[in-house]
Amino acid sequence: MTDLHRLSIRELAEGLSQAKFSSRELTEHYLKRIAKIDPLVKSYVTVTPEQALAEADAADAALKAGNATALTGIPLAHKDIFCTKGIKTTAGSKILDNFISPYDATVVEKTKAAGLVTLGKVNMDEFAMGSTSESSYVGATSNPWALDHVPGGSSGGSAAAVAADLAPFATGTDTGGSIRQPASFCGLTGLKPTYGRVSRFGIIAYASSLDQAGPMARSAEDCAYLMNVIAGHDAKDSTSVKKEVDDYVANLNGTSVKGLRIGIPKQYFNVAGLDTDVKTRVEESLKKLEEMGATLVEIDLNMTEAYVPTYYLIAPAEASSNLSRYDGVRYGYRCENPADLMDLYKRSRSEGFGPEVQRRILIGTYALSAGYYDAYYVKAQKVRRLIQQDFLKAFENVDVIAAPAAPTTAYKIGASLDPVEMYLGDIYTIAVNLAGLPAINAPVGFDKDNLPVGLQLIGNYWSESQLLSIVHQYQQNTDWHTKRAAIAEENA
Repeated sequence: MTDLHRLSIRELAEGLSQAKFSSRELTEHYLKRIAKIDPLVKSYVTVTPEQALAEADAADAALKAGNATALTGIPLAHKDIFCTKGIKTTAGSKILDNFISPYDATVVEKTKAAGLVTLGKVNMDEFAMGSTSESSYVGATSNPWALDHVPGGSSGGSAAAVAADLAPFATGTDTGGSIRQPASFCGLTGLKPTYGRVSRFGIIAYASSLDQAGPMARSAEDCAYLMNVIAGHDAKDSTSVKKEVDDYVANLNGTSVKGLRIGIPKQYFNVAGLDTDVKTRVEESLKKLEEMGATLVEIDLNMTEAYVPTYYLIAPAEASSNLSRYDGVRYGYRCENPADLMDLYKRSRSEGFGPEVQRRILIGTYALSAGYYDAYYVKAQKVRRLIQQDFLKAFENVDVIAAPAAPTTAYKIGASLDPVEMYLGDIYTIAVNLAGLPAINAPVGFDKDNLPVGLQLIGNYWSESQLLSIVHQYQQNTDWHTKRAAIAEENA
């Protein structure tokens, strides 16, 4: 019973259904690990032991009565951007430090309905704005592979919790790479679904036309199990698409790698900041896929240089609009002893928001202001369409597109990256959100400092099954996804 955290989701489900262990025993196992290991990793913002054990007991009753789903009784962690009824939901911000949601996000509702057990809420960059999880009001999370390095962001807490075996899998959100980049930095598999595949209802909004929820886990198979629960249409989300949901687990061997055409964009492998070790590991993984029968096809993605400026006009503009609701009046942080209404607004926002969030609000407000709206925001939306068309043209000749998930491995905590340098680190991920495409990260090795490297595969619309299947078959032929950081080997 000491190594339950080493079991895959399938093995956990089988163990529970065969009564080898109970959900309560499994949940207690993870709660003990969190108590022992998380003070070093700092992945959790809120741990909910009482609720978790109550849910575990309910799961055990369902298992005994024969009313269980495939995942009943398995624990998970939620990114602290998903509203959770009766549990604090902060989005990593001081401005929401006292906010207890009166309702559950649809993703949380679905995981509860499936009998999953919520261990707690995990850390993130403030309002999902960042690539390191350092902008969180509660402080930085550490990368389990090297505690003096970041886990990536914004879903860094989700990645760190899974990489340290403090949860079997976790939910994340991806607005410009926030699932794929931390998955890359922490040696995990992470899927960003097609925009509209998973409900955004109850996710605290950063940029509404870019945000998308998805699973983070050790393997494609584990991610497929969570996708089976969270994917699907939601009437409460106007951007949710009415489209039949695949059985992602059943389809794990549904795509043949033999004959698969993988696009290799010339522009992606000539980026100035691309680390040599990252490039080498990604190329080795592509060679492995080639050995498995895939064909590598060189392609052009001519809009690459437009990715960063386009994203950093559209995302902050939407953030400026979405975050205007935090005014110190209705809920959230309120400054003390305001002189008048204007002072209340000004001080509540300047004291409640951190510097990165303030920076993006200012950029966005400027881009939306009279006299600049057409020159910046409208033009960026036109370029966004060209980026989408660039991808669609590429998909006429290839099935998927390969790229690094990030140009480097994890940064050191406190590394003095200026904002522009940090934004340029999103070069491989943000276009996927601009175009609304699905993409997945798979661990493919380590750099010279033993930090994980990730391969990103980008698919055409609604091709989540295909992406999960390709990575699953790659993982049947490699063992990178089974590697564990030393801290994860600790027994509670």
